[in-house]
Amino acid sequence: MEPRRDPRGALVRPYAVTRGRTEPVQNIALEAVLSCTPTQIAEARFAGHDKYRIATVCEGRAQSLAEIAAYTRMPLGVARVLVADMVAEGLLTLHTAAPVEGFEERMNLLGRVLSGLREL
Repeated sequence: MEPRRDPRGALVRPYAVTRGRTEPVQNIALEAVLSCTPTQIAEARFAGHDKYRIATVCEGRAQSLAEIAAYTRMPLGVARVLVADMVAEGLLTLHTAAPVEGFEERMNLLGRVLSGLREL
């Protein structure tokens, strides 16, 4: 999927997009998968330009938070804040494969993924 070009260019500073917020309303992992239904995309059209861009990236194909930031060419911190807002507003659906048990299990999972990547 080709990223959509922002006609504003680099004129808008990241803190203006998030209204000065640097912390998301909920912590979303980089590998968390997000999806968007046609109804959510229609609603996101009225939520602002940046949120609509994020919704269109997730149209028809679930994306991770990291992929959303890359496709929209947003700094990861900005994408994290906006995506968390969208999940809270019901504009995106969050699917997470992270273990519920805690940090140890999650680190073990990431270690296994890293080992698998090294073997490639």
